[in-house]
Amino acid sequence: MRAQIRAAIADLVPPGTAIEVVPADHEDMGDYSTRVAFTLSKVLGRPPVAIAEDIAAALKKKHPDLVRDAVAATPGFLNITLTDAALQSVVTEVLEKGSGYGPNKLPEAEREHIQVEYISANPTGPLTLANGRGGFLGDVISNALMAVGHMVEREYYVNDTGNQIETLGKSILAAAGKIPPEETFYKGDYVRIWAEAHLKDVERLASDPHELGRTAARDFLTVMKSVVEGKAGILFDRYTSEYDDIRAKGYPEKALALFRMKGVAYEADGTVWLKTTDFGDDKDRVLVMKTGEPTYFLADAGHYIETVERGFTWKINILGPDHYGYVARIQAAAKLVELQKSEVLITQAVRLIENGVERKMSKRSGTFVAFNELVEEVLPDAARFFFLSVAPESHMDFDLTLAKERSNKNPVFYAQYAYVRAVKVLERFGGEPNQTTPLTPLTGAKDRRLMRLIADYPAAVEDTARDYRVHRLTQYASALAKGLHDWYETEHVVGEAPDVARARAALLAAVKITFENLFSVIGITAPSEM
Repeated sequence: MRAQIRAAIADLVPPGTAIEVVPADHEDMGDYSTRVAFTLSKVLGRPPVAIAEDIAAALKKKHPDLVRDAVAATPGFLNITLTDAALQSVVTEVLEKGSGYGPNKLPEAEREHIQVEYISANPTGPLTLANGRGGFLGDVISNALMAVGHMVEREYYVNDTGNQIETLGKSILAAAGKIPPEETFYKGDYVRIWAEAHLKDVERLASDPHELGRTAARDFLTVMKSVVEGKAGILFDRYTSEYDDIRAKGYPEKALALFRMKGVAYEADGTVWLKTTDFGDDKDRVLVMKTGEPTYFLADAGHYIETVERGFTWKINILGPDHYGYVARIQAAAKLVELQKSEVLITQAVRLIENGVERKMSKRSGTFVAFNELVEEVLPDAARFFFLSVAPESHMDFDLTLAKERSNKNPVFYAQYAYVRAVKVLERFGGEPNQTTPLTPLTGAKDRRLMRLIADYPAAVEDTARDYRVHRLTQYASALAKGLHDWYETEHVVGEAPDVARARAALLAAVKITFENLFSVIGITAPSEM
């Protein structure tokens, strides 16, 4: 619907004019609103309100089947009310397309190969709440990008070598009483539990803590996969091993050679540096340490080369709240390896609130709340919906008490219950009408509001694929649920006149389909019972 309105306005303004169309803030302002008159005011040298008045008059004259009314509002907004027939056509479209109802696909020339990297937590311990937040974010961004036609790879980059892996091995040896403990070692019951369960490995690799750490890391990664994919439904297409896929194939050396060739690598005090200050970083960064060992940064630069070599033109890297200082250097590397488009998203920290009080201690590890504990406690749908409901750049308080509550106060319950209501009414009606059902009885205010909400769905996904504001989708789910619940209170199906019943059943079927498509993008279930 937004595309139709934009096309109608485009007929009336100079070619190339930027036209933004958004849902109206209030019902008394109509269905949609645009600021196009403000844009044209700068070009035409006329007051925005006068331009809006001209466009309003022309819209009503040229597009009477689409526009019932168009009104200029001070200081230059243009508010548009659609005809009943235009809104009813959305119901017909949804019934025709079914699971295919949603965003318009990009033209072939605009579709890109995109790698979305998320979580990528070191396999040295349980996943944290921050890991889970980034995981849900990456999963839904990938869904939205694929929905508009991009080719997406979901990647988990596994840091399975280097200092932190050796530290894990030493931590296990300390837990087994083979070496004295140190402050820098990993703590938590999971280290001791693994050591006790793998005494043969501990004995066999006591003199090689790095290999011991790699052995344990493989097990921890298996557990991580079972949590993110098996429990939380966070999907990945590829687990890229730093050890096997990057270092063993010489990508750090490729990166270093490239940087030397481009004249941005230099040596000082036995260390090799990259001139990241040339790219906006606050200081240059080490590539090779005095020991000759490549840094994680150099390995990551090699990873970006591998990404380019595998045909990706665009990479989105989702990092946790402790990675702000990493953005400038990895963006410098991305530019140097000639990745066409590179974006880094930073998620903020998460606090777990229970009965109004922050919950800090884990029941099992004794140090922090692990992501798997949260998913088990509130269930995957609630965990996902709550994490996605807050903009990733904002600090988040996760209300554990609310997430477990089965009432309309809980937004995921509220949305899923709306879907179940639609399912149950259609079952009582005797099935779902098809796209040939006459819809002329759908003229009431609540009918129009619900149809307008359905019409907004494609734009919600398109906008999310463009700006990654995934909380737009959970907000839309809540708005659609409210529209359905309000409609349900007064607009009945069973027992009404046949033409009214069929039209309302068709509207409900369109709502049901829209919920199913929306839930698929968000990644939550469409239950048949509540």
